[in-house]
Amino acid sequence: MSRDAAIAGAQVYFDDGGFLADLRRRVAIPSESQKPERRPILETYLAEAAIPQLRDLGFSARVVEGPEDCGPFLIGERHEGDGLPTVLTYGHGDVVRGYEGRWRDGLDPWQVTVVGDRWYGRGTADNKGQHAINLAALAPVMAARGGRLGFNVKIVLEMGEEIGSPGLREVCARHKDELAADVLIASDGPRMSAARPTVYLGSRGAFNFDISLKLREGGHHSGNWGGALANPGTILASAIASMVDARGKILVEGLRPPPISPAVKAAIADLTVGGNPGDPEVDADWGEPGLTTEERVFGWNTLEVLAFVTGNPDIPVNAIPPEARATMQLRYVVGCDPTTFVAAIEAHLAARGFAGFAVTPSRQAFAATRLDPENPWVGWALASIARTSGKKPALLPNLGGSIPNDAFADVLGLPTIWVPHSYPACSQHAPDEHLLGSVAREALGIMAGLYWDLGEDGNDILKAVNAS
Repeated sequence: MSRDAAIAGAQVYFDDGGFLADLRRRVAIPSESQKPERRPILETYLAEAAIPQLRDLGFSARVVEGPEDCGPFLIGERHEGDGLPTVLTYGHGDVVRGYEGRWRDGLDPWQVTVVGDRWYGRGTADNKGQHAINLAALAPVMAARGGRLGFNVKIVLEMGEEIGSPGLREVCARHKDELAADVLIASDGPRMSAARPTVYLGSRGAFNFDISLKLREGGHHSGNWGGALANPGTILASAIASMVDARGKILVEGLRPPPISPAVKAAIADLTVGGNPGDPEVDADWGEPGLTTEERVFGWNTLEVLAFVTGNPDIPVNAIPPEARATMQLRYVVGCDPTTFVAAIEAHLAARGFAGFAVTPSRQAFAATRLDPENPWVGWALASIARTSGKKPALLPNLGGSIPNDAFADVLGLPTIWVPHSYPACSQHAPDEHLLGSVAREALGIMAGLYWDLGEDGNDILKAVNAS
């Protein structure tokens, strides 16, 4: 048998309806991690959708508990030999809220509905469809190689990614020896465009924080006291304007990243942000001066105002408000230390005469990660995908968004290769989430080709990694 037979087998599985049937079983389980009452359903997904398939593929698999108030985790392994390369893969079986009643044409989020090339259903794109593709592509490779893959596989499947992956780092640290591998190959997030296969090597970090100013108890009449009492809303607006200017340039020195490296610049030069159906129009003059839009998204930091409140915006009254608060977010790249951000903001504000502000991190941060684009695993993956698809894949040094890749890159110390199977207009996290059937079929072939090549080339890649 051959590489071509493995790829053909993966695509026959799609053409004969096997993948659609598998996806329907997964989507039918309403595994909404944002609803505490769904906790038993999270366990159901692992027991009914994940473990039976893994055991059919020759995996051992078990559910492990994370820290308190975390969803369950699945750890599995298929071990073929001590001298073979080992790949770790990952997925998340939880989804965001279904938003029943808000989908187009009355669609049910817990059923896969095929409309042309769009396969609607909650989790089709994020992330049930993506990890289902990766697991399904193992079987035709084994069939084409006489029952073997030619490498070892381990898997972590979590049920809390949509609430910030609580416990994932702790689980990886606790089971570090059990999860030891040579490389992570996994799928989440979108391709650069539906038509272009994509590889990304990490993600920007996300650091959310609240900045607030309380000057007094209660509001006071703006006519009687206007001109005598400081307005915290005005002061906060001015403080934010000192941190990021009217064109989006970051003015806090401690929140700015190091210069973009030549290797990262070269990878970004082949990318284009926007221009796809459903994309917003890019504001070309927004952000750090002297950079392209693509460099701003994939190679630089951005400071965003997510929310700003003072007084009662819905029912304003003629009163000077007593306090103001903004929720802000820094998306940051490798080379920045998030433990220094609060001190940098406080020092910046103090130096400009802004006193009395509280700066408080407001959520768990995903750390920034990025595999060196010159790592041998990167060139190998790109070549394999190009060979299968006949297309030049896009290489993102990191996603503009954030995923819990630091659990694998930092805690487990792995090189990380992400091959996404969704696309930018998939409506993930919103009503009408969908997977493109054409992309799913191509992705099954891409992953089968990648797995076949891993069995052929894995040990040579490891030698190249060790020599570099």
